[in-house]
Amino acid sequence: MFRTIEAEVDEKGQIRPKEPFTLPPGSRVLITVLESDGSEPALLSEAALAADWERPEEEAAWSHLPRV
Repeated sequence: MFRTIEAEVDEKGQIRPKEPFTLPPGSRVLITVLESDGSEPALLSEAALAADWERPEEEAAWSHLPRV
């Protein structure tokens, strides 16, 4: 199971989680750096929007357009 943990980088460049957590030894971790240009809200909302976009009603409404 994947967990997402929000963190910030402090003035010394250290990664500081916003909430405490523990991981067992040997855990594998991926770090994704979000750009600070304000574009991440669009990326974060993509999954929520996809649930609406992929409804059969939406497919039918746009079916007259060619797929790219």
